[in-house]
Amino acid sequence: MTPPPDIILTTLNAKYIHPSLGLRYLLANMGDLKPQTAIREFTIARKPQEVVDALLATLDGEAPVSARESSGPRIIGFGVYIWNVCQTLAVIRLLKAARPDIAVILGGPEVSYETDEQEIVRLADHVITGWGDLSFARLCTALLQGPQPLMKIIAGEQPDLDRIALPYAEYSDADLINRVVYVEASRGCPFKCEFCLSALDKTAWAFDLDRFLGEMDRLYQRGARNFKFVDRTFNLKIDIAGRILQFFLDRLPAPGSGSSSSGLFVHFEAVPDHLPDPLKALIARFPPGVLQFEVGIQTFTVEVQQRISRKQDNDKTDANLRWLLGRSKANLHTDLLFGLPGESLESFAAGFDRLYALGPQEIQLGILKRLRGTPIVRHVAEYRMVFDSAPPYALKESSTVDASTMQRVSRFARYWDLIANSGRFRKTLPLLLNGRGPDGENGSAGAEPDAMESPFHAFLRFSDWLWQRTEKTSGLSPEYLVDVLFDYLSSRCALPVSKLNAALLADYLASGARGSPRTLRDQLPKRDPPLQNRPRVVYASTHLLGPLSSRMEDAQNFDGATTDAIGQDV
Repeated sequence: MTPPPDIILTTLNAKYIHPSLGLRYLLANMGDLKPQTAIREFTIARKPQEVVDALLATLDGEAPVSARESSGPRIIGFGVYIWNVCQTLAVIRLLKAARPDIAVILGGPEVSYETDEQEIVRLADHVITGWGDLSFARLCTALLQGPQPLMKIIAGEQPDLDRIALPYAEYSDADLINRVVYVEASRGCPFKCEFCLSALDKTAWAFDLDRFLGEMDRLYQRGARNFKFVDRTFNLKIDIAGRILQFFLDRLPAPGSGSSSSGLFVHFEAVPDHLPDPLKALIARFPPGVLQFEVGIQTFTVEVQQRISRKQDNDKTDANLRWLLGRSKANLHTDLLFGLPGESLESFAAGFDRLYALGPQEIQLGILKRLRGTPIVRHVAEYRMVFDSAPPYALKESSTVDASTMQRVSRFARYWDLIANSGRFRKTLPLLLNGRGPDGENGSAGAEPDAMESPFHAFLRFSDWLWQRTEKTSGLSPEYLVDVLFDYLSSRCALPVSKLNAALLADYLASGARGSPRTLRDQLPKRDPPLQNRPRVVYASTHLLGPLSSRMEDAQNFDGATTDAIGQDV
């Protein structure tokens, strides 16, 4: 019988599909303690008591109750992030009440700064701030073997990257089949954008490329096909980026083989204004469905960029996005951030319209959050910025954006995800944003033939109308959205019903949905009844990485209800 572990590495993540890269780094670097260490991952949907019960069952094994507290020290390390800190606090309260003998160690960006203000830190035995790769194992050794550590708050050591054992062998075969595989060729960021924890880095550090690509090859040979790079600046060093792209090109089927990608999907976060010709030449060789670039625009307003120390050439950004969309087959996920100091609704709307006109597949709208430790706080007094005191610490109002406008844009972001980013309304969305029929006919009475409204303001008006009608930003089914789009566009925008129905019907059929919207009930083709006992397929979205990682950052665009993270228990 395998003895129970002395050390558990754990976290609460938003979705099952994303395994924690951070936990696997820690496990890979446990040294002599690795046989005594286990990973347990959960999701934030689990009840705190269930998480505690599962952790204690893992630690205690089949030991009788009388022997549990006398069997020697036990350690649980928690990864704490902006999206799980409240749930993790509830777990630790219950855990400490039941088993005060268990040593609780915290790590992660949420507990790396402002530690004296947090209840979760007060309940813990130790906190590692910053990089945890080597420091966690060192602390566990001291707790288990002595001498006992004197400090509660321990600054994590930032070692040379060649001293860090890479974590990729810790992905299980089930992980490779069922989950996104997070990888990183580098850490850190040379840019100083003040809303991001990367602003605290002095530079970026690259892992030895031969060593890294060797690990990627082993993952690929084991069956991994979905790779998500968490590097902040994948295309910062063109030679390195080129070799990585060539690595994946070499694993695509040969032209004429009958398969375009063999299921390969690779996601990179790219600097928007840095795309030289050698990189373009490689990107252009990828077939559809393989490459995705996440491009953080955040704002096009030059004064705001300068205010937050963000270096971005907007003209080069425009040109590069146009090239990617017109000359490559990569998917573009672009980010904008509302609420930056000095940004008004109108300046943000102009940036949104500029980005929308370029045509990226996704525009993700985030609301500014005050991540602990970030330099954005230096603007709080001047711009009268008020942030929510509870996670995720979103901006509530400022001198340039009042509270009502912040709420309107927050709802806009949610509805935009449901209608635009979902991809369900590709033909209907242009009607909503410019009031034109498929042939360019303007449906609004009295409008100038060539007039086109700001797409941002057009969608904002719809968002305001939908909120007044529903007072909901969740629980809106695809069928309900079809009906409300019809009602809005036919009554408020006076679009011809026949053309509107044609667009909605085409979108609904292309989406694969099998319901019966009221608007389309008489137009849908007859379908076979659903098969009984059909296996249920669950789809999930992507984003972020896990806890206690050396990469101590949170994403500004995180929405804990809908995106991101990691867990082993559904």
